[in-house]
Amino acid sequence: MLARLQQLISLAWLGALLLWAGWTGASGFGVAQAVVLVLLLAGHALFLGYEFVLIHHVNRADPAPRPGVGQLLRAWLAESLAAPRVFLWRQPWRSATPADHLPADAQGRTGVLLVHGFVCNRGLWRPWLLRLRRRGVPFVAVNLEPVFGSIDDTAPRIEAAVRQLHAATGLPPVAVAHSMGGLALRCWRAAAPGHAARLAAALTLGTPHHGTWLARWAFSTNGRQMRRGGAWLAALQAAEARHGVADHHGFTCFYSHCDNIVFPASTATLAGARNVHLAGVPHVEMAEHPAPWAELCRQLGVEP
Repeated sequence: MLARLQQLISLAWLGALLLWAGWTGASGFGVAQAVVLVLLLAGHALFLGYEFVLIHHVNRADPAPRPGVGQLLRAWLAESLAAPRVFLWRQPWRSATPADHLPADAQGRTGVLLVHGFVCNRGLWRPWLLRLRRRGVPFVAVNLEPVFGSIDDTAPRIEAAVRQLHAATGLPPVAVAHSMGGLALRCWRAAAPGHAARLAAALTLGTPHHGTWLARWAFSTNGRQMRRGGAWLAALQAAEARHGVADHHGFTCFYSHCDNIVFPASTATLAGARNVHLAGVPHVEMAEHPAPWAELCRQLGVEP
């Protein structure tokens, strides 16, 4: 469903560019045409810029290192370039390829479960999927739907993926989750005793483990569940404690003081986990950063 919605958005954007070209051809290039072109090509960057202004202020009291102005500017530019790649190309048009890879000879090789975040689909992971396939690593990348539903409703899809990987390989998989996907993974892990042992390790990238400041404006069910100090996060922590998985052993949490979606920065860390700070890295680009990929390869015992 999300892929089709984002296809419509990307086609509408291209249509607007064509209309602009026709308008400019008929009327000439003036101030009005220049303003419209900037909004079409860089309107998202202006919005992202506001997010970076927010994190500059909100992160002041956070224990994570303070980002410099140069780091914030670099992160803003990187996210402005990454967002169209993901939301106008990979997710709308390339989310189905490559398909999940569960070869007949996968027994004895650790597989990978990939879980995307809010308003995303498996297309986010396309560069990872291509690399994993080239290395012969079994993987399943889930699509979490409905897009704006409850995080609790994602557990059955994760359960099915874990079962697929275990059946194909005979081994617990390594899970990699971006943003809200890390909460979905924790929700599944806390759903029943013994789930934690069914994962070899878990990597989370920019996951709002303790909520995010931005969620105060959320309108969807899953968005509201990510509010700091909210009832859903408290219930998740209680379920983890009840099933003895509150220590988060085996988790590696990547976080950044330039994360423009999950902030304050330390909300993406967990007590008992290995917390790795990625200096100057924004939210979407975190899924393209070499450090999480290198950590996954280390867990799998393959070359990066």
